[in-house]
Amino acid sequence: MADMMQFDLVSPERMLASIQVSAVQIPGADGDMTAMPGHAATLTSLRPGVVRAQTAEGEKDFVVTRGFAEISAESISVIAEHAHVGTEVTKADLEDVLGSAREAATAAAAEDKDAAEKFVADLVQLMDNMD
Repeated sequence: MADMMQFDLVSPERMLASIQVSAVQIPGADGDMTAMPGHAATLTSLRPGVVRAQTAEGEKDFVVTRGFAEISAESISVIAEHAHVGTEVTKADLEDVLGSAREAATAAAAEDKDAAEKFVADLVQLMDNMD
């Protein structure tokens, strides 16, 4: 088994990362997970949080809202609705996303209400952790 794997992170606006990593921590919708070389093939949706990539040069952090991650033994691809380099993101960058999420939660049909409110709560928690 190799000790490094390919990691790509893209959002609609740009590619944020295309690097070799030894591990990536992912904020999956069902809980945090760490993917490493040789990982079983997995597809997971994302919740708002921090993607942490372990590179030869150290840790690189990226803030994501929602999207999904596709993991294989050789690579990890993260497609995020909104993504920012962790060292560059501010709370202001996420305010519009939070405002839209709150509106969507208010207007959500009964069967979608819990998921919409969880998304808002996850965003608030992410922003609180940025202090």
